[in-house]
Amino acid sequence: MNIDSNTIREARLNRGWTQQQLSEVSCLSLRTIQRVESQGQGSLETCNALCAVLELDRQQVLQQTVTKSTTTQQPPIVLALAVICGFVIGVLATLAFI
Repeated sequence: MNIDSNTIREARLNRGWTQQQLSEVSCLSLRTIQRVESQGQGSLETCNALCAVLELDRQQVLQQTVTKSTTTQQPPIVLALAVICGFVIGVLATLAFI
């Protein structure tokens, strides 16, 4: 699951916590905190634990991921529809001249 690492890091720094302190408060390993902040990767349970201790809304932390995936899925659909429409028009034009 992709987690917005900047939001987590900013919330941690706003509280004046180190990564070690956040790991202790959230009952997560230091390595998990480091991975979330550097790569934005973590499980749903990790996301829930961080949101609880940092008092963040889960949608706020995952919002950036949803926006990116929606944006990347639209162009292939439009392209596929354009190709299909072009094919159908070509077939109809060919049949009209036969």
